[in-house]
Amino acid sequence: MTAEQSERDTDFQSFMASRWPRLLRTAYLLTGEQHAAEDLAQTALERAYVAWRRVTRAEDPDAYVRRILFNAHARRFRSGRRAELPSGHSGGSAGGAPPAGPDRIAQADDRLALLPALLALPPRQRQAVVLRYWEDLSVEEAAAAMGCSTGTIKSQTAKGLAKLRVSLVPRGRTGGTRERAGGRER
Repeated sequence: MTAEQSERDTDFQSFMASRWPRLLRTAYLLTGEQHAAEDLAQTALERAYVAWRRVTRAEDPDAYVRRILFNAHARRFRSGRRAELPSGHSGGSAGGAPPAGPDRIAQADDRLALLPALLALPPRQRQAVVLRYWEDLSVEEAAAAMGCSTGTIKSQTAKGLAKLRVSLVPRGRTGGTRERAGGRER
């Protein structure tokens, strides 16, 4: 092994170790199944390793690898190998997501309700919602990650959020709360 290959491997290992938790969480939100998420994240990192020179030259290596992840998921979905959840699936954890507040029970309840609703979305809507609200990407960044226009991201996100609101509103409750950002619905 040459010194250049050794340095490349070390750089990649460092990148992989620091990005693995986030890639795994994103993959889990896309697949809804821990083992499928691990396979998807590993596939993305395998492809990133093969293209490591291009990844390191990219303006945003994280966006490059995220794009690989989404493309791999789209291929998996198109080929019909997506995991089906049993009717009693509880959702589990999102790949070891760090706690985001003091009320962990409420957070777990929210996650248990959100995952099946998220998995019920069509793939493009699910991808748009995950990129915009889990990965916290801008409309432009999400469009680049999905390889589509900003208008597509906006419409897919709006449709996905509308379906999530409907599916997550408790029975018997009318109306719903909507976040507002800058005077407009988010």
